[in-house]
Amino acid sequence: MTYFCFSLALLVLTHFCCEVHVSCRFPENTFLSVVRKIYWRYTMAQLVECVPNFSEGRDKQVIDAISAAIAETPGCSLLDVDPGASTNRTVYTFVGPPEAVVSVSPQVLSTLRANRWYRCASAVGEHPRTGALDVCPFIPVQNVSMDECVHCANEFGQRLAEMLHVPVYLYGEAARSESRRSLPSVRSGEYEALPEKLKREEWAPDFGPALFVPSWGATVTGARKFLIAYNVNLIGTKEQAHRIALDIREQGRGKDQVHAGSLSKKGLKTGPGDLVGSGSGMGWYLEEANLAQVSTNIMDFEVTPLHAVYEEICRDAEELKLPVVGSQIVGLIPLKALLDSADFYIKRDQLFIIEEEHKVRLVISKLGLDSLGPFNPKERIIEYMVKSQEEGGLISLSLQQFVHSVGARTAAPGGGSVSAAIAALVGFQRLSSRGSHLPVLSSAMSSFM
Repeated sequence: MTYFCFSLALLVLTHFCCEVHVSCRFPENTFLSVVRKIYWRYTMAQLVECVPNFSEGRDKQVIDAISAAIAETPGCSLLDVDPGASTNRTVYTFVGPPEAVVSVSPQVLSTLRANRWYRCASAVGEHPRTGALDVCPFIPVQNVSMDECVHCANEFGQRLAEMLHVPVYLYGEAARSESRRSLPSVRSGEYEALPEKLKREEWAPDFGPALFVPSWGATVTGARKFLIAYNVNLIGTKEQAHRIALDIREQGRGKDQVHAGSLSKKGLKTGPGDLVGSGSGMGWYLEEANLAQVSTNIMDFEVTPLHAVYEEICRDAEELKLPVVGSQIVGLIPLKALLDSADFYIKRDQLFIIEEEHKVRLVISKLGLDSLGPFNPKERIIEYMVKSQEEGGLISLSLQQFVHSVGARTAAPGGGSVSAAIAALVGFQRLSSRGSHLPVLSSAMSSFM
């Protein structure tokens, strides 16, 4: 037992040293310097999330072809495909290193061009749209800066314009002017307004010609924080849902932002001034589900928690005598967004819940996230999805993951695995002391790390 505790402590200490690598200056070719280098190489890979929104939610052949093109791109992992018939829109979510994520565009566009699947003029649905590929944001996930995502957006926009000769706009953190930071602002007038809009100098595209392409429209790309597309279900009409959406908008009867007035007066957490996380809201009707939805985009869930939006919509619906019948996450969601909402309900209802899994299940129940279909946390929470892409057996775990596995409430891995890990590390250290070169040592250790 003493040896087990000592071994585990050594692993934890090594992990700590890797975490604070800036302040730990280990000599080259020493044991800890090698561990540190391998740790950062294998546990801190660069990951960018890309969420292209295509204006096609009904043709399964097109939806599947785009999915295949993304999945077949080396280095990219397709995490989620979320089509909507009423919105006539499909949201794809995939992750990968910056260069791999940007390289998806030729694959997808070649597929679309080969089959002539450009038909934006007829792609009418409940959701606003500007083009066949309506919007394509890049989001930093791991070991990537916002500036790098801005670079991805610029490179993607330039490639798209050169391949298809279509107008492309930049928004969000990639916007070149303040008037184009907001997606609703860039999308104003939608597809139907493009012929006249493109003639105006202030709306000249950032890439591509200022020409209207009827089959494509225009595409908007950029960089932003993680956005949560969140819809609340009502048994009511589209007009009633839209009325509730109007009550939580920042700009009154406009279409741009969410208003915090009704939220802040209830004592719910809001952001600076009257903003609720710079979200947007509108109402629509889902024919396939026979219910209405208040649709919102939560731009910063730490400013505007998920439960705050849900609870306020419930209050507004109650005033109109409308029942709320659950809610829906479109695409993926960060784990922290669910855990923050879990903490709210645990405190409010004086519950005793410790396990992460149970907290997630609590929020699924409270918000009715499974009302329109199964909500499998392993398939809908981005951290779980990324983790599942990387996991294999113990042999493929990083040092960080191995330490966490040992500390989990499971019978294995245990003392035997820790002993084997320490023996392997000590063996590698002895090889190093006999004059083995660092690349050889790193290669050998990578099979364990």
